[in-house]
Amino acid sequence: MRYSKHITPSALANTFPPALTEARAALFSSVACRKARQGLQPGTDFRMSHAVDPITVSVIQHRLRAIVEEMGEAMLRTSYSQILNSSRDFSTALCDPEGRLVAQAEHVPIHVGALPFAARSVYEFFKGTIRPGDVYLLNDPYRGGNHLPDLTAFVPVFDGDELVYWAINRSHQSDIGGATHGAYNASAKEIFQEGLRVPPLKLYDQGVRREDVYEMIVLNVRHPRDFRGDLAAMIGSARLGERRMSELIREFGSAQSRAAVEAVLDGAERQVRAIISEWKDGVYEGEAFLDDDGHQFKDVYIRARVTKRGSDLEVDLTESHPQVTGFINSSYANTHSAVVVALAYLIDPDTPKNDGAFRPLSVKLKEGTVVWPRPGAPVTLCTNHCGQEIMEAIIRALAPACPERAMAGWGRRFRVAIQGVDPRTSKPFIWHLFQARPGGGASSAGDGWAAAGEWQAAGGIKFGSIEVHEVRFPFFFRRHEFRPDSGGDGRYRGGPGAELEMVIETAEPAVGNTAGDGVKYGACGLLGGEDGAPHNYWLESKGSPDRPLKTKETGVVLKPGDVLQVRSGGGGGWGAPDERTDEARARDKSLGFVTR
Repeated sequence: MRYSKHITPSALANTFPPALTEARAALFSSVACRKARQGLQPGTDFRMSHAVDPITVSVIQHRLRAIVEEMGEAMLRTSYSQILNSSRDFSTALCDPEGRLVAQAEHVPIHVGALPFAARSVYEFFKGTIRPGDVYLLNDPYRGGNHLPDLTAFVPVFDGDELVYWAINRSHQSDIGGATHGAYNASAKEIFQEGLRVPPLKLYDQGVRREDVYEMIVLNVRHPRDFRGDLAAMIGSARLGERRMSELIREFGSAQSRAAVEAVLDGAERQVRAIISEWKDGVYEGEAFLDDDGHQFKDVYIRARVTKRGSDLEVDLTESHPQVTGFINSSYANTHSAVVVALAYLIDPDTPKNDGAFRPLSVKLKEGTVVWPRPGAPVTLCTNHCGQEIMEAIIRALAPACPERAMAGWGRRFRVAIQGVDPRTSKPFIWHLFQARPGGGASSAGDGWAAAGEWQAAGGIKFGSIEVHEVRFPFFFRRHEFRPDSGGDGRYRGGPGAELEMVIETAEPAVGNTAGDGVKYGACGLLGGEDGAPHNYWLESKGSPDRPLKTKETGVVLKPGDVLQVRSGGGGGWGAPDERTDEARARDKSLGFVTR
């Protein structure tokens, strides 16, 4: 049995396969990273070698944020698939060669915490051969990906002849091959049944696309036209980031721009340490449960033991459930990302979420558990589950230490992916359910957001226009509204989920797959608040009795005229229900959020 102790160079030596050991050993050593990148001798501090004024630091900090946000806008406006140009299931970021996160846009939090592992994997694999104009890809969860649908494009940024940053786009693909459409295979018992695995791979060599590699990837997905368009959008987004970073370096100069980045990271660290220092020292424990793994395992538990000392946090997940058969196992990078996201939700919203902000954090895992499976295990659902339960266990643990910062649980994910042929165009389609989002968790700031989505995205993933979906896909949305009485009661109420009735308007039967959790366990209430209502999905089909949809099944036949009924879960309540004001309860009823 192997353990990952604190995430430090010495601990990482036994954490990853031998090919990645050296890469991981340097990942979180900030001082070593600076020295390696800048070619400085030990004992030389780059920040002291070039003074930079605080105004310039602030300007560059906001410039970095603007760059990653512009990358996201480019992706949104040029991608082809519904899952990207409508639901926005993508993220953009900047890292340095050693994998330190420099800046990220507010897209999908669970993506970004894993990017440092991926950036380091690419850097180590191609070290010494990386050139301007190159483009690299990766999706392998055992090399820094979250899960196989999240393909990542990397474009190097050079300062003269020196690689200084990566411009990165991670985007969820509508399909990535594998045994089932839509990139989720609830029947999978190994990763090879989930889709195409892409290790660190060079797609463009000094501006020239490697056509053999490109066609090999495209050949393995079900809808090549959309995939080609989405991949082009990803690369365009990352290239835009490369251009903007190059402009920043030219404008401020090499020394000043790099020193400012170091100051931004250090400033974020100081802010986070100041927050953590206010919490009471101690050992805190939290637990969260998943319904099942889709196979033989039920009530899969995540157990977090969080030790707070001074301004440091250690998150110990070693007592979590053993590795399971199904696809709820979480890759190492995804688990680390979930831990990072939990901390991000407990600090100030204006604090930059970068490498510096997460320096106070260390993580302890055990190989062979659901939070660190052995290579080969299926992991596709992990960005939602068990990623969300990792966050829940940590936040529940720390709630007594920082009650005003801790929010109740958000509704869980229950997706449906449908494959069929549109009778209006005779073209095949793959559609992903992003409507009827679950409710957000309440907090000391107030009630949870209505139908805001899941905790791992915190509103970053959207459901898009109903009317546009009806134009693009052969469905009729007969009803789409808030679900009353679904938010957990409390001083502040959990956000309501949603109700959806959708009619299948294909000419021939379509096929659906489901992937999710939360039919048994709803979103957790916090500090006396009540849990949100769990999901309830069922299928109405003429000539057959209504049947509930399981959260993890494949091959669901959807006949023309069938009706998909969705009742998504609500968010958890915060604080004791008897502390909710009469005025708030009256408003709940007037809005239709509560009927009893």
